[in-house]
Amino acid sequence: MSGIVEGHCDPAFAAVRDAFEENFAAGRELGAAVAVYAGDRKVVDLWGGVADRRTGRAWLPDTPCFGFSCTKAITATAALLLAERGAYEVDGPVTGWWPEFGAAGKDGTTAAHLLSHQAGLPAFARPVQAEEAADPAALAAELAAQKPEWTPGEAHGYHALTYGWLAGEIVRRHSGQTVGTFVRDEFARDLDLWIGAPDDVIERSAKLSAGRRIGSPPDTTRSEATTRPGAEAPHAEGDAPRREADPPRSFTGDLLRRLAAAYIDPQSTMNRALNNPHPGKGGYNNPVVLRAGWPSAGMLVTAPALAAFYRDLLAGRILRPETLRDAIRPRAGGPDRTMLIDSTFGLGFMRPAQTFFTPEAARRSAFGHTGAGGSIGLADPDAGLALAYLPNLMSHMAAGDLRAYRITEAAYASVA
Repeated sequence: MSGIVEGHCDPAFAAVRDAFEENFAAGRELGAAVAVYAGDRKVVDLWGGVADRRTGRAWLPDTPCFGFSCTKAITATAALLLAERGAYEVDGPVTGWWPEFGAAGKDGTTAAHLLSHQAGLPAFARPVQAEEAADPAALAAELAAQKPEWTPGEAHGYHALTYGWLAGEIVRRHSGQTVGTFVRDEFARDLDLWIGAPDDVIERSAKLSAGRRIGSPPDTTRSEATTRPGAEAPHAEGDAPRREADPPRSFTGDLLRRLAAAYIDPQSTMNRALNNPHPGKGGYNNPVVLRAGWPSAGMLVTAPALAAFYRDLLAGRILRPETLRDAIRPRAGGPDRTMLIDSTFGLGFMRPAQTFFTPEAARRSAFGHTGAGGSIGLADPDAGLALAYLPNLMSHMAAGDLRAYRITEAAYASVA
């Protein structure tokens, strides 16, 4: 596999390289990268494959890839940093600094509700185009006027795209900057991480590819809707459900049919949340989206940079340790009104659940966020691990996606 996978791997973490290479050998990858920190030491920095299927351009050590919802952890961190500085109270009312948000029965909403998917605004009430989504103030104003789908704080449901303009409004109102600018200025200046990328970064980024995994048999259950770049499918924020002690496996039976039906039903919360705003021509390869930097799913980042973000979180270089401890404390959990399976959220961070699979060793203290197509950023204060994995070949719901799980499992085995 030396001709496909390049980079550095500490011998103690050889299992991670093995898992990464196996993904390529089994035809599960087009191009991808993985990075792991043990404490402040970078123990894995691997990349391989093709960054652009159309041109055959190779994946390089500095190739950025679209991180989908891994972006949410960055946006939440920006909001938490402002709370730490005293700009607002996490458990205080949103109307104290965003008076318009009290419309339509939302006056009891707190910033914690915005950050933990409890705000009752999982989808926009009207179709929003990619060009409109470049105006964060306008989209935030729409959500402020909108009627919630449940009383804020009484339930939770994944705010797949609206999250960015809710949590992002915390940043915009208290810093006067967009999320992307604030993040670059405050804690990502030295990282290859952009929420709103310049054209030269967009040009050299990995291009997302849909369709059958390389070398895999045809899958008659999937459709254009669940595989095109730019369409987050139910698999996209985590692999399929499993019993607590079992390894992840594909969705099967009634649950698969229920998820698939919800995804294609234009009236379902899932469909409305995952597909609006629509990224337009080219899906999330669309430069309009990449320049705008949607704060829910708009990040271009390299695997080493995303892993370094989590490394710095663990080291207390971005947030105080007590702020991070409170941020990863579960605030919402159980049946998710959008995704229809169990999810658990702190303040912007996923915790282990059906939507965020981790090995058993990680279930007590790991946190992070997954992204459509199989990407993941993860940190574990107990294990001292920070990990990121970014592929450009989109997974699909029916097959399940265990690529990130296998790599994460190998990293924990290496620590053990």
